[in-house]
Amino acid sequence: MSFFSNFSSDRCPGTISGNPLNGLCEKVCIQAEKIFDAGIVQTRLENYAITLEDPTPANPTYPLTFISARSLSAEGDVSNLTVERQAEGQCARVQATVTIPIEVVYVDASGVEGKATASVVIPQDVLMYVPPASIMPFNVTAIASAVAPDGVWNAAAESFTISVCITVILKVSMQVELLVPSYGYCAIPPAQEYAQEVCSGFFELPLYPQGRACSKK
Repeated sequence: MSFFSNFSSDRCPGTISGNPLNGLCEKVCIQAEKIFDAGIVQTRLENYAITLEDPTPANPTYPLTFISARSLSAEGDVSNLTVERQAEGQCARVQATVTIPIEVVYVDASGVEGKATASVVIPQDVLMYVPPASIMPFNVTAIASAVAPDGVWNAAAESFTISVCITVILKVSMQVELLVPSYGYCAIPPAQEYAQEVCSGFFELPLYPQGRACSKK
């Protein structure tokens, strides 16, 4: 069982059937990250130069042949952040630099496959909703993903020149305490253990071969 496979209990999360007010029993204060605004930017950079760092194995034989490159995690590093509030409304001009760590896979001149890290740096300049000034500060964070379908070795600079597809989601968030309606604590159903029946086919075999017995003449 699990939340996914057990919907019989009204103490498990899932689709609400009937009156959603049935079962509400209290107001609960929870600590959570509130997202005030979020926006997605997707772009493709052509002829983007990346410098390899920490190659594995070390000291590859140049030149290198590009195989693939993609982001190492879902988080982008936000730096050089500037928030300029607009004269009207609560929107602001948000400028930042998002750095996306990537892993590059290649084959060196000796035919040995290797890996190295690099970074894709992309500036962001967008309008976003920013909450009014308060004691608790807001944060601007980035979810970022990058994938490079092709690349060319630049012998003069000892680097790759790649074409890279980038997705960046900027979020304006804050750690807050929210008051929410509650149905009470969850009932945690027992998990169903995975068991591979490797012996089932063997156990189903007959004890002796199923053939006709020899007939007497």
